[in-house]
Amino acid sequence: MEEIEVPTDHLHEAIEEKAEEVRERWTLYVALSTAFMAVLAAVAGLLAGHHANEALIERVKASDEWNYYQSKNIKEEVAVNSDKLLHALAATRPAASAGSAAALPEDNARELAKFEKDKEEGKKKAEEAEKSSEWHLGKHVPLASAVTAFQIAIAISAIAILTRRKPLWYGGLLLTCVGIFFLVQGLLP
Repeated sequence: MEEIEVPTDHLHEAIEEKAEEVRERWTLYVALSTAFMAVLAAVAGLLAGHHANEALIERVKASDEWNYYQSKNIKEEVAVNSDKLLHALAATRPAASAGSAAALPEDNARELAKFEKDKEEGKKKAEEAEKSSEWHLGKHVPLASAVTAFQIAIAISAIAILTRRKPLWYGGLLLTCVGIFFLVQGLLP
């Protein structure tokens, strides 16, 4: 009796083709997800940089306003001391010149009130700029964390492709979710 030959060569080739299709499809998914991670990293990086720059600008504005406040303090101190000096001089002068010196303290009082008003405005602006700077820094931190998570996810996905290990890719996808969490946290008001 003759043995029946089953054409397994064809079956073996068909299995190999299907396996290659699955591998190619998997690598396509990894490539697409990695490109998506890169886009998210770029957006988060741009936003993180923007908030860092804005925080710095607001910090400089606050510093300028505090300098203005200090200059008004110095001018106010000079005016107070001038007032004291004028009073001391008026007390030592004859009564005839006391009338002209009496008008000066009133001018000084108006000037002191103006300094106080200017100081309060400067202080308010400085505090607002500091709050704005802190707000921008508060947005920068989660966005920078998102960039880091996306970059690590990209690296892990690249290693997954090279080693053909799906669990690494899944780890990269998990890190992408962490990055998206930080991105959303940085976008919320």
